[in-house]
Amino acid sequence: MAKSAKKAAKKAAKKAPAKKAVKKVAKKAPKKAAPKKTKRKPNEAFMKPVTPSAALAEVIGSKPMPRTQIIKSIWVHIKKNGLQDSKNRRMINADAKLKPVFGKPQVSMFELAKIVNNHVK
Repeated sequence: MAKSAKKAAKKAAKKAPAKKAVKKVAKKAPKKAAPKKTKRKPNEAFMKPVTPSAALAEVIGSKPMPRTQIIKSIWVHIKKNGLQDSKNRRMINADAKLKPVFGKPQVSMFELAKIVNNHVK
């Protein structure tokens, strides 16, 4: 008799209506108008033409150019001559032209801007 009472209780529990979940309506903040995307202006200090030193001029030329272009020109020289270290690609090996600029046989690519800064006026 006890078994049938338990079965009846289970059936009754299944048939009992489930409590309805109360939905909370969150108030949404009004959307702000997205700012218009404008083309970013480069910093004028980087775009000002600077004159390279004699050692640097052998690598990139003697015409005044912005610092950004000087770095790009050095990278063109590095890629063209395969001067990146094969094991650690962050290191740059100096060739005959870059040795006077770097002052040592190998530099990190992160030192490049600092080195260029010492060779421009």
